[in-house]
Amino acid sequence: MTDPAPDPTPNSVFVPGTASPADDLTQAWWDAATERRLTVETCAACGNRQHPPRGVCTACSSTEHLGQADVAGTGTIDSFTVVHRAPRADLEVPYVLARVRLGEGPVLLTRLVGGLEWRIGQPVTVAWADLPDGRALPYFTRIPDSQT
Repeated sequence: MTDPAPDPTPNSVFVPGTASPADDLTQAWWDAATERRLTVETCAACGNRQHPPRGVCTACSSTEHLGQADVAGTGTIDSFTVVHRAPRADLEVPYVLARVRLGEGPVLLTRLVGGLEWRIGQPVTVAWADLPDGRALPYFTRIPDSQT
């Protein structure tokens, strides 16, 4: 049996390197991501949702009412760029970086995987890439037209 031919589409696979270690602010987020659950920081005092975890609510300044809440993992592209010159030698180019506005409101800076042609307002859904240390890193892919 032979291995299937690699996908010739640029940016069709995302193989992450390493990610920053979890700290007191991000541990709950990384724990959820390891379980492939996308979460955002939520303030129980005012209902604000934000990402990344900050330790202080950007709406009411509470520091005592913050926790992680699951989100659907769908959103729309509000900005993106195709990177043709890698900042490190171990990154394959081209790849796409984007701001994805989640349906719940917060914006994530993320990779888009599945080619180089995207558009502002395009719906996307979360997918997961395994990190070498056992954690998982979210990235986003297209939602098929039949599901939008």
